[in-house]
Amino acid sequence: MLARTAPHGPVVHAANAAAEGVGVRAGARVVDMHALCPHLRVFDADPQGDRQALDRLVMWARRWCPWSAADGETGLVLDTTGSDHLWGGEAAMLKAMKTDLAGIGLGARPALAPSRGAAWALARYGPEAAIVATQDDIFDALAPLPVEALRLDGETVLVLRRLGLKTIGALAEVPRLALARRFSGALSSLEAPLRRLDQAFGRRAEPVVSAAEPERFRALVRLAEPVVDVAPFLPGLADDLCARLGARGMGARRLTLMAFRVDGDVGVTAIAMSRPSRAPRHFARLFDGRLDGLDPGFGFDAIALEADRVEPLHAAQARFEGGEDGQIALGFLIDRLVARFGHEAVTRPGLRESHMPERAEFWAPALAGTANALEPVSAPERPLRLLTHPEEIGVVYSVPDGPPARFIWRRLDHRVVRYEGPERIAPEWWRERSNARLRDYYRIEDDQGRRYWLFREGLLGDGRGGPPRWFMHGLFP
Repeated sequence: MLARTAPHGPVVHAANAAAEGVGVRAGARVVDMHALCPHLRVFDADPQGDRQALDRLVMWARRWCPWSAADGETGLVLDTTGSDHLWGGEAAMLKAMKTDLAGIGLGARPALAPSRGAAWALARYGPEAAIVATQDDIFDALAPLPVEALRLDGETVLVLRRLGLKTIGALAEVPRLALARRFSGALSSLEAPLRRLDQAFGRRAEPVVSAAEPERFRALVRLAEPVVDVAPFLPGLADDLCARLGARGMGARRLTLMAFRVDGDVGVTAIAMSRPSRAPRHFARLFDGRLDGLDPGFGFDAIALEADRVEPLHAAQARFEGGEDGQIALGFLIDRLVARFGHEAVTRPGLRESHMPERAEFWAPALAGTANALEPVSAPERPLRLLTHPEEIGVVYSVPDGPPARFIWRRLDHRVVRYEGPERIAPEWWRERSNARLRDYYRIEDDQGRRYWLFREGLLGDGRGGPPRWFMHGLFP
C-alpha cells in the first residue's frame, strides 16, 4: 500500500489487489486501515515521480501510433487510426502492447473501440483485450457494464443507483429529455450522464490531444570514407552538441554515441551524469575506455552524439577569485567514477522525513540526482557512523531507568564512565504495529575512551512485551 500526506494524517494513495481484498481503499486514513489489517505494509507514495514516469511512458507508447496522451493518473489513450494494419490487425496490436508493457514490468488491460469513452470503459470494466470493431457494436459491448464505466463521479453514480439505473444499457434506454431535466438546475454540479453517453457512443467528438514530442539534441557527422576509430571525431561532436544545448539553455544528463557501420549495423554506447552539463571536454572524457567495445566491421560512415535526457541549465557566473566551482567539480568527479566503476558502485547519502534514525538516512545511486530536497534540522549530537541494523547488546548491570553501567558488545566487556541522555524517540504509529516500543538513546563513553550511541527499547511495565532490550546503534569518532 502507498500512502500520502494529508491535513489529518496519512491517507491511502494506492493499494495492490491483496490489500483491496481485505478492504483497503484509496482515500482512507492509514490508521484506520491498520486497524482493519494490522500486518499491512505501508510505503511512501511519490505522485510527482509517478507523473514523470507516465509522461515518459506516453512517449514510449508512440511505437504503436503517432498520437498518445496520459489518461488520468494510471492510463494511456492512443489514437491508432490507420496504424493497426502495421501490426497485423487489431488483435495482434493489442497483444503486442500487452507483451511490450510486460517486458518493462508493467501490467496492462488494453481495449480498442471507435470512441475514447468506449475504450476507457472496456479497458477498466470489460473483458480482457476487448475489441469493438464498428460504432454499431458499441451499445452491445457497453450495455452490461456498470454506470461507473462512463467516467462519472461518485455523487452522480449514487444518484443513478438510487434511481435504479445501474448499467449503461439501463441508462441509455431512459429518454434523453428526462435525463436532461433530471441532471440540470440544482444538480448542475454533477457530471452530466448525457454527455458521457454521447462520448461513449461516438456521438460527441473527444479527440486525443497528443503532447508535443520533446526537442531532440543531436550532433551528426557523415564521413566520405569509412573509418574504424571514432575517437578523433568525438571532440567536434561534443562542441557541436554543446552549442545546440547552450542555444536552448539546456544541459545533458545522458549521452548516447551511435556509430553507423557501412553494413547497416549500429554500435551504441551511453553514459549518464549526476547533474546537467554542457562541457565539451567533460563529455569527451567520459567516453574514455568505452569506445573499444564498438565493433567497426568494415568501418563507420556516420557518427552521432545525442543528448537523450536534458534538463534546464542556466549560465553561472565565474568565481571572482578564479578557479572552478566546487559543486561542478564534484559533479565531474562523480561522472568519471561512475563511468569507470559502474552505476551501482557509486552512491550518495540522502534524507527521508522520519525521526527514526535508521529510516531518516538512505543511500541512493549517485546519478539519481539530488537524493532529496530536505534540509537537516537541528538535533542532538548524532554519530557519524550509524550501523545499518541496530545490534543487540548484553547489559551486565544498569541503573534503573538509566544507562547501563556495564555491557557486552561483540564479545567485549565495556564499563561505562560517562553518559549523556536520554533522548526519547517514540515509534511512528502510522507505520509501526500497535505493540511498537519507544526508545531512550544514550551517548556513552567507556573506560577506554570509546564513545557509543545505544538505546533501550521499551520500559518496564509498558505492556508491550517483556523486559526492555538494549541495542548498539552508532559509534562516535
